[in-house]
Amino acid sequence: MKRKTKKNGEDKLTLVEHLTELRNRIIYMAVALVAAILLSYSFSETLVKDMIGIVPDVSFVFISPAELLLSYIKIAVIMGLVLSSPFLITQIWLYVSPGLEKKERITIVMSLIFGGVFFIIGAVFSYIVVLPLMINFFMGFQMEGIEEMISFSSYLSLVVNTVLSFGIIFELPSIMVILTRLGIMRVKFMKTNRKYIILLIFILAAVLTPPDIISQTLLALPMILLFELGILLSMIVERKRMKEVLE
Repeated sequence: MKRKTKKNGEDKLTLVEHLTELRNRIIYMAVALVAAILLSYSFSETLVKDMIGIVPDVSFVFISPAELLLSYIKIAVIMGLVLSSPFLITQIWLYVSPGLEKKERITIVMSLIFGGVFFIIGAVFSYIVVLPLMINFFMGFQMEGIEEMISFSSYLSLVVNTVLSFGIIFELPSIMVILTRLGIMRVKFMKTNRKYIILLIFILAAVLTPPDIISQTLLALPMILLFELGILLSMIVERKRMKEVLE
């Protein structure tokens, strides 16, 4: 890895200097993460009330003395990671980017931007649209003599798993573009195997979601649309890459 300086042009760092810089980056990241977690903890109660507001007809309980406190801490940690992620990614980027070529840097930066946007879209979509439908569907299975007593901890796990699953799945176009840009995957391969990929999408949706057709469909259909969007974006990237090779 090399560092560029204005005065000396190009300056190579020694192993000790690399390790020192790595240590400093890790310290910065740790401090930022802890600060974000502490800040997020002060808003944990507000987030809990918002999550409960998604299903106002459901009453939640906690079945152990520390359950609610641990739920608050879990929310704070997750939100702390989300809030500090731009700074964390920036620190990692500042450390590795000098060792990359210009084309590689552009590809990674664009992928991070589009990936972040798609992740946020997927998370918001699942939180606003999918979760209420899932909860209402599950609450429809009631019978006389059995009273629902849903612990907030189990509800929080459902919320987190659903939001993260949709956020990760919405990264599909970004991943396809990266693989195409690096020459690992061709658009022709994606088109030829479209039906097998769609089948794999439905299988993946069944694994990532609870065992009901509604949540599985709500995940599978956006995945198919994202796959088609990924093909269109990959076609553009592949044409540009072929022009660069010919030049």
